[in-house]
Amino acid sequence: MDISSTASSSYGSALMVASLAKKQQLQDGETALKLLQTAAQPAQAPTPSATGSLGNNINIHV
Repeated sequence: MDISSTASSSYGSALMVASLAKKQQLQDGETALKLLQTAAQPAQAPTPSATGSLGNNINIHV
């Protein structure tokens, strides 16, 4: 068993894991920024219904 090839393989694996972790962190950061941007947008006013004022007044007699 060659020690240098084992060390080289281990180093390559560590680099691959670090690269994948960095990509995941970048993706998580982009997702978080999109979520923050969506939350910062003002809420849209509800569109008026086609039925007019139907159901706006409810009479309750006790």
